[in-house]
Amino acid sequence: MTHSCRLLSGFLMSCIGWTGIIIATSTNEWVLTCKYGMHTCRKMDELETKGLWTECVISTAQYHCISLNQILDIPAYIQTSRALMVSASLLGLPSLALVLLAMPCFKLSQESEDTKHRRAVLGGLLILFISLCGMVSTVWFPIGVLHEDGLMSFGFSLYAGWVGSALCFFGSSVMICCSRGDGPSQNLENRYYYSKHSGVTNSGPPINSHAKSAHV
Repeated sequence: MTHSCRLLSGFLMSCIGWTGIIIATSTNEWVLTCKYGMHTCRKMDELETKGLWTECVISTAQYHCISLNQILDIPAYIQTSRALMVSASLLGLPSLALVLLAMPCFKLSQESEDTKHRRAVLGGLLILFISLCGMVSTVWFPIGVLHEDGLMSFGFSLYAGWVGSALCFFGSSVMICCSRGDGPSQNLENRYYYSKHSGVTNSGPPINSHAKSAHV
């Protein structure tokens, strides 16, 4: 029961974290930049948002976005963050499918517990890679914007990426470290004992067997 709870908790954390990474990848409010100072720009209601795919100017009078589709002109930190976040989004589905198939409620043909354990560990390693991709992107991107544009503030997409990466990290850690079933309970089921009269027999109530032998 505890083995199933550990796997389920790791799966749920990873699933929510992967959703956060997809939200961060698909939205563009990673950082808010301003030319005059963040407090002044908020009073003037004129902010610029920058993400992986577009740069937008937000004010009461206009909302104008420019797509970042000139690959040769895009800075290296944006291109790298794009590649990492897209890779993390695409790897989420197969990694979660591996973990789901490692649940005790799923059984494929005559597979053993070791096979399920290896499948859970493989899924956990893929989710750990997803979390590392998200962490690198969400840390490197604001550092690159800070060096390029100066003053900035964090946006909603960046927070979603941070939360998603953290949840994927904790979920993968649970699945990698705690995916093996409870050993003692399984060993008790396959324990054998030796009797002088009947030889080696399967595990049963030892008290009754010894009492029967004493009676004979």
